[in-house]
Amino acid sequence: MLSHLVYVSVRKKECTEEEIDKILAACKRNNPELDVTGVLLYSKTHFLQYLEGDYKEISGLYEKIKTDDRHKNVVLITTGQIKERSFPSWEMGSKEINEEKVEFQTDLSKEEAKTFQDIISGKDQEGNRSIQLIKKFFK
Repeated sequence: MLSHLVYVSVRKKECTEEEIDKILAACKRNNPELDVTGVLLYSKTHFLQYLEGDYKEISGLYEKIKTDDRHKNVVLITTGQIKERSFPSWEMGSKEINEEKVEFQTDLSKEEAKTFQDIISGKDQEGNRSIQLIKKFFK
């Protein structure tokens, strides 16, 4: 069944830009075979990832992601069935964000910027809000 999954985590200081490039390369190499698509938002301190595909595949990936030592404090925000993909042709889209200047890099209202800060810090775990905000970064 087609599903999505969103999580947030704290990026470890040891996770360099080179490590981010390795993560994205592995996603682009492995995800087509698994029929998984999605996006990764990342900053100097956090990751926010949206995955979509077969429930079994994305659940398995999430279990693997939780054990990755490039981040910590992994929090599942939402998972559930979807009717169609939001990012059908993206093995893994990505965007670096500046948490202090989110409104400068993407046109967010003050309320959306606050919601983003709450999501990235793990304070807001409302799935639909997080998905809508993620989509806004990639429209």
